[in-house]
Amino acid sequence: MSDGHDRGPEPIDRAAVIARHRVRLRQVEPRWPLQLGNGSLGFAADVTGLQTYPDAYPHRYLDDVGTLLGTMTQWGWHTSPTPRSYTLAETTRAYATPRGPRPYVDLDRDTGPDGHVHGDEAQEWLRNNPHRLPLARIGFATTAPIETLTDLDQDLDLWTGVLTSRFRAPGHAGPVAVRTAVHPDRDAIGVVSEAGWPVALRFPYGSESWAIAEDWTRPDAHETRLSPLPGATGWLIDRRLDETRYTVRLRSNGTATQAGPHQVVVEPGDEPLWLVVELLPGALTEPADLLSAADVLEQSARGWAQFWGSGAAVDLGGTEDPDAHELERRMVLSQYLTRVNCAASLPPSETGLLTNSWRGKVHLEMHWWHVAHFALWGRPELVEPSLDWYGGIADGAAATARTQGYRGVRWPKQVGPEGRESPSDIGTFLLWQQPHPIHLAELVVRAHRHAGRHDRAAELQRRWAPMIAQTADLMADIAEPQPGGGYGLGPPLVPAQESYGSIRDHVTNPAFELAYWRWALLVAARWHRELDLPVPQPWREVADGMVAPHAREGVLTAIDVDPWTIRTDHPSMLAAHGVVPPVGLVPESVARATLADVLADWDWPSTWGWDYPMVAMTAARLRDPSIAVGALLMPVAKNEHGPNGHNRQDERLPAYLPGNGGLLAAVALMVGGWEGGPAQPGTPAHWKARHEGLVPAPGPLG
Repeated sequence: MSDGHDRGPEPIDRAAVIARHRVRLRQVEPRWPLQLGNGSLGFAADVTGLQTYPDAYPHRYLDDVGTLLGTMTQWGWHTSPTPRSYTLAETTRAYATPRGPRPYVDLDRDTGPDGHVHGDEAQEWLRNNPHRLPLARIGFATTAPIETLTDLDQDLDLWTGVLTSRFRAPGHAGPVAVRTAVHPDRDAIGVVSEAGWPVALRFPYGSESWAIAEDWTRPDAHETRLSPLPGATGWLIDRRLDETRYTVRLRSNGTATQAGPHQVVVEPGDEPLWLVVELLPGALTEPADLLSAADVLEQSARGWAQFWGSGAAVDLGGTEDPDAHELERRMVLSQYLTRVNCAASLPPSETGLLTNSWRGKVHLEMHWWHVAHFALWGRPELVEPSLDWYGGIADGAAATARTQGYRGVRWPKQVGPEGRESPSDIGTFLLWQQPHPIHLAELVVRAHRHAGRHDRAAELQRRWAPMIAQTADLMADIAEPQPGGGYGLGPPLVPAQESYGSIRDHVTNPAFELAYWRWALLVAARWHRELDLPVPQPWREVADGMVAPHAREGVLTAIDVDPWTIRTDHPSMLAAHGVVPPVGLVPESVARATLADVLADWDWPSTWGWDYPMVAMTAARLRDPSIAVGALLMPVAKNEHGPNGHNRQDERLPAYLPGNGGLLAAVALMVGGWEGGPAQPGTPAHWKARHEGLVPAPGPLG
């Protein structure tokens, strides 16, 4: 009997959705280690729940072989000593622009007989440094080969963040269990082990390799010193590598001894061994509350339950279509992995905190793909720290702009935590990272408003207004008047589709960037009006005057000069009507024809993991759910999401977080729609898709 009250739809059982995709492994998966973390710390584990068998999880790059079992933090970086100081000024070259020659950081690319790309001495050092540093390898000290472990059973409980690893081992009558977790607020790993084996902590030197993060061949180049923790049961491990210093705070019910220059071994007693390994930047100067392993496991469960209970949820469990189940699996694991790898105060690297790629450096053109979904899924607080980071590098970005004769700030592309650009013949000529801070700030503010947190939205608008203004100043100033009227973007320039790098000196008007320029400048102008600030005339003039992307026979071309469109790499012209809301530059008929043209014969093996979400977003904007779902599940190598959820690209890129974040941004658009748009524009009619908390994406702008 009804009581007459409309309670609305039943809330989604979030725990049930997450439980459907609990990760269970019963064999060694060399390409897919399970990962724990909190955004600042990532810890990858093998079948023992630790890092006992690194060679069984190889990370290959050309002739180099490392491991996927990384212990990395957002703050852990190393810089190799050098006989003299190198500066970016040594790497610049003058390029012709409509305003005369301008200096650009460049790279004299030369591929040597070893297959590696080399520059000169200064270019190489500046590209290679700083590099992200693996802080510890934590594994059992055992000589039992991995092949002797039987009855393997690993269970990653996504709701609690606790990894339970069970196996039978030589010398044990029955199965043993190891439980591992990471604290949600401190860079601490907690372990409870029934294995009876000692645990060894090993410490490497840093590596300038493109992908292999650790160097075990230079024991004399760094220091590891164990000492008792004053006034408590535990130990401090002081680590020094050139100018890098960090501390490991170790607590255990076992006994720790230094067993070698860079190895500490924890011997168990009569009870199951527990230990906590907490990593801290610099030298330890202040005491802190000491953690037990039980504390870490308990707090991990608290933190992950809080995460899953916040923001949005999407439930496809009522749909029998196996595609719906697989898409839901990818959604759940991508939420988990981006929370582990992408939610800190430094924008994430493409392989996150799992292992290195590009030496662990941050690619700012990928920042949107890593974190935009947090705002669209109602978790904007996870975007805010990395967006605040831009303020700390603004002076350097302004200096770059001034050197090239422009106002505002020119955000770099490939950086370490200090924000210094890396020499490149591609990255320093990209432009599409420039609007990202405006786009991300807009999504964060919209998410807070959607949740009724208007005071927080206003506070962030005021905080970020200088960054938005400086960004828009560069965007307006770098746009050039066109021969036929209006404004465009000219050389030197490499579009998001980097296939045109060799002709960067005469590329003009890439389709995606033109639309992105107009949209971001219109958003910046609206922000100024909402803050009662005057809108600079160049912003509006350039936004109103951006030329339309070039089309041939009703299909967008990537650029507006020969060769028009190269059919490899990112089909980024699609982003002009998908990632970017329609801005009046691309008719819907042209967007639809361009999507069909790309799907007809693009070279998909040459694409990257975020291209499939990009296709899905364009299809959703065109209200074509079959193409949207088909793109997210396209059966090609670089669209694979393995049993651990990572979007592996190839051996050198065993994880690719832009693919995970992009998938979540696409689902938010497909299911949550956009402001003023239709309901679930990218969801097939026969699916039973339930959602709550998704923030509508920005709608079209005229």
